[in-house]
Parts: sequence; structure tokens; C-alpha cells
Amino acid sequence: MRRNELRELIGSGESSTLEFKRKFTTSEKIAREIIAFANTTGGRLIIGVDDSGRIIGVDSEKEQIDQLLVALSTIDPPIEHYIEVVEIDYKDLIVLTVPASTKRPHHFVHPDVPTRPHDRPVFIRDGEQSVQASREMAKILRGMNPDSPPMTLSIGDREQRLFSYLERHQRASVADFARLVNISRRRASQILVKLVRAGVLQIRHDNGHDFYSLV
Repeated sequence: MRRNELRELIGSGESSTLEFKRKFTTSEKIAREIIAFANTTGGRLIIGVDDSGRIIGVDSEKEQIDQLLVALSTIDPPIEHYIEVVEIDYKDLIVLTVPASTKRPHHFVHPDVPTRPHDRPVFIRDGEQSVQASREMAKILRGMNPDSPPMTLSIGDREQRLFSYLERHQRASVADFARLVNISRRRASQILVKLVRAGVLQIRHDNGHDFYSLV
């Protein structure tokens, strides 16, 4: 990345695809940021810049990169990434670029706590924050993986009632749908996940909750 390009990027401020860190914190926290980028639309993590966009620099680029590699080793499946050292105003910055992944969802694997793959936390970007994805969001990400098994979908009375509800109210949660058609939350979740995978609905994360709306 060119120096001027990076300077402009920093000037634009943090966003859903850009995160600043003064320095490396912990492997778990950094891994969460990286996972969230890969599970959403990709992004960049810049180390050596504070939250306001002020360029601080890093004391040792080798040490910071080594710590980044440790954080990356806690992510499953492994994430495609690019690491660069860019100098601005005689200060070194570490730029980690993470493309949107085709192997979603990526999980954080705690080195000391064995867990089953489906029980491992999944993170996504929600505005300028990285947040833990709901079970429904994780299932949707899993279904978007090219290796996922084929899906069958039928549109019946429950789905039609949901569509009518969404036309009137614009959005619905899993609980809204379950109440609307008098089914369990688990069954409502399964139907909504299928509708999102089929491209009929879209899911949005808002203020800590998932909502579904018509595409």
C-alpha cells in the first residue's frame, strides 16, 4: 500500500471495514476483529493509530507482526490475509488486510478451552464494532459456504403470512415470526435462515439484535 493511500484511509476514520489499534492488545481481541472482517465484507486493521486517527507508530514491527501471526493461528478455518509495514512521518504502521472470505464462518479457537466447531464463537462487523453473531447469523454464514449442502425451500401459509407482516412493518425478529404463526422459536429460526439463504429475505444486526426484512 502506498503512503498517500494509507494516509487518506486513516483520514476517513474507523468504519465497518477499518479498525485502528494503538498497539497489539491480546491475541483473542485481535482475532475477533480479524474474524469479524472475514465473516462480513472484509477490511483492514491498522496498528499504530489511535481511535481518533492520530498516527502513533509501533516500537517494533517484528514484534507486532509476530503477535499478529499468533492471533491468526487461533482462527479456524485459516484466514487469507496480507501484512504490510508502511512508514508515515518516520513512524512504522502495521496494516493487516483481510478479504471477505468464501470459507465462512470463521471461529475463534481458544488454545486452552477445547470446543466443538459449532460451539465456537463467530464474530461479524456491526458498524464500527465487532460483535458476536447470533446462532441464526452463524447458520446463514455457514450456508453461504460454497461447500454447503444444497437447500430445499417451499413457500407455504407461514411464509406468506410473514411476507404480509413485513410489508406492513418492514422488519421482524425470530420471536415476532414465532408469535405470528404460533410455532417454536427454533422452527421460526430454521425457516428464516432458509429464506435468507434463498435470497428472499435479508438479515440485519441492529443494536444487539437480528432483524429480517424483504429483499
